[in-house]
Amino acid sequence: MVRFENALDVRFIDGHNWRVDEDFYYDTDVHLSGHIPDQVVVLRGFTTDFASIPRLLWNILPPIGSYGKAAVIHDCLYRTKGLATRAEADRVLLEAMKASGVDWLTRWVIYVGVRVDGSTSYRGGL
Repeated sequence: MVRFENALDVRFIDGHNWRVDEDFYYDTDVHLSGHIPDQVVVLRGFTTDFASIPRLLWNILPPIGSYGKAAVIHDCLYRTKGLATRAEADRVLLEAMKASGVDWLTRWVIYVGVRVDGSTSYRGGL
């Protein structure tokens, strides 16, 4: 069952990044190669910048929006070794945006953006 198990609790820390102040749980239907069961846990203390959208596009797609929870999950999968392949992480992002009620066009614009330009940010190592 796809769902966020709890509220996202974050604190703005340095003008660009946010710290997760309470463990944050997301249940996914995407099979994650490096992780069983298919639940993503963003641990307390994790740092996120939400959506890494180029500043030029912030008027259309700001870094924080209805896709914020999905972006935090995606950051965790991209930055934590051994959790997911890049393709799996990107599929989780798409799924989590849908679960968050993000409209179809916004989901696909963001998804295509990470598929095209996300390779330089991926550090998951699978």
